[in-house]
Amino acid sequence: MKKILLIFSIAISNLILAQQKTTLFLIGDSTMANKENPEKNPEHGWGQVLPQFFTAGIEIQNHAMNGRSSKSFRTEGRWDKVEKQLKKGDFVIIQFGHNDQKLKDSTKFTNPYTQYRANLERYVNETRAKGATPILMTSIVRRDFNENGVLIDTHKEYPLVVRMVANDLKVPFVDLQLLTEQLEISYGPENSKKLHLHYKEGENPYYPKGKDDDTHLSTLGAESIAKLAVKNLKSLKIGLEKYIK
Repeated sequence: MKKILLIFSIAISNLILAQQKTTLFLIGDSTMANKENPEKNPEHGWGQVLPQFFTAGIEIQNHAMNGRSSKSFRTEGRWDKVEKQLKKGDFVIIQFGHNDQKLKDSTKFTNPYTQYRANLERYVNETRAKGATPILMTSIVRRDFNENGVLIDTHKEYPLVVRMVANDLKVPFVDLQLLTEQLEISYGPENSKKLHLHYKEGENPYYPKGKDDDTHLSTLGAESIAKLAVKNLKSLKIGLEKYIK
């Protein structure tokens, strides 16, 4: 009987510890999201490879999803699933923008200076209300070099608004737009294809007809961006650094 009680007590203790474990939540779009068939699929989100840079002392939940904007992530109930779990000491990385630009999709589009900004502020305030720490990030750049080898900005006002919200609400901030811009430029117009999904027909069995995608990431691209994110998260000194390897 005593042995059964001891086992039961240990199980309860482990459950309590699990519930108390600090969690890093990721909310965002396809550039951050987990991809299916990771062993065969060349595409990876940078959030998908993030756990390898952290210790076992923190749980990472990647709720980012393909095609979601700051609007649709909430209207689909995805934020509710995160918010219900949030507790004091947790962290939430917030990165939207790619799909907020979609003028032809009313379920996703947001005006950058009104709806988009209001959505970011709401995520920040609701995270803080739970005693957790919000972290704002700008979108990663698309690989879009012109004929002169200049990397073209495709996100317009959206990254600026993220910076404004981070500044006005004093939110920890990582400028992934700048960091990935520097990364793409360092690789150059041709070599930067390695960071994305460029395959000729028959070159990769996952894309038998070939692939030319300058938005989404290869394993190299995902890991390179995750490293940049981790380095800058560590420098924020918000408590997350103690979980970084």
